[in-house]
Amino acid sequence: MTGREEQALWQEAVQKARSLDAALQAEDAPAAARLARSFSAWLAGQTALPRLAGLARLVTPGMTRRQLWCVLVPIERRIAKLKVTDVEILEGDAERVGESPPPMALTVVLDSLRSAFNVGGIFRTAECFGAGKIILCGYTATPEDPRVARAALGTERRVPWEYTEDIREAVSTLQTAGTPCVALETVPDAPSPDGFDWPFPCALLLGNERFGLPADVVSRCAGVVRIPLAGVKNSLNVGSAFAIAANAIRRCWERR
Repeated sequence: MTGREEQALWQEAVQKARSLDAALQAEDAPAAARLARSFSAWLAGQTALPRLAGLARLVTPGMTRRQLWCVLVPIERRIAKLKVTDVEILEGDAERVGESPPPMALTVVLDSLRSAFNVGGIFRTAECFGAGKIILCGYTATPEDPRVARAALGTERRVPWEYTEDIREAVSTLQTAGTPCVALETVPDAPSPDGFDWPFPCALLLGNERFGLPADVVSRCAGVVRIPLAGVKNSLNVGSAFAIAANAIRRCWERR
């Protein structure tokens, strides 16, 4: 039995328990007795899950709500421990939607991100918004790092990526190919991602969590955007900042 199948049975159990609880709360004795017998028989039949089947002896006609809660609580606790993982959700979504729509003409360039988990999160966000490609530069971890793969949840296999040691080389290659680069930085007076007229194709550059992008790289970009903030810190996690920018870019892409 797969984890998802087991979770489905425990979820069915909680639904049956809640139906019985509703009948008891309404003081509908005939309905409660009928539901109790049915629920007890169903529980007893779950021989593949002895912990679930063992609850059958606690469900009897004429039971009180308090007695039923003694059954409901362990069921809900078990469900909490068997939450479907993000990997299963991602795989289930892929099964339902089939092929993804064509990607945006957007390349995401990451320069010397120190957190592998941030890199994995950016892969996941890039896949969600339909980015076409990711270029990893400097000491940014690649998907061969298990920490990246763990955070990316399989999206590193769905978003094409490549590694270039020096971001300047990556920028030169993009510009030579006719792809303008836009830096996401805390530059005063820069427009917000929503207020920027995104060209397509384009590349979005994100830098190190602490130091950002090198000044000479920013100066070579066709544009700079910043996320307006109202807090004292005036700084976002790079993965969160990318999600905000990617959302704005996606809306611009869809308005074309």
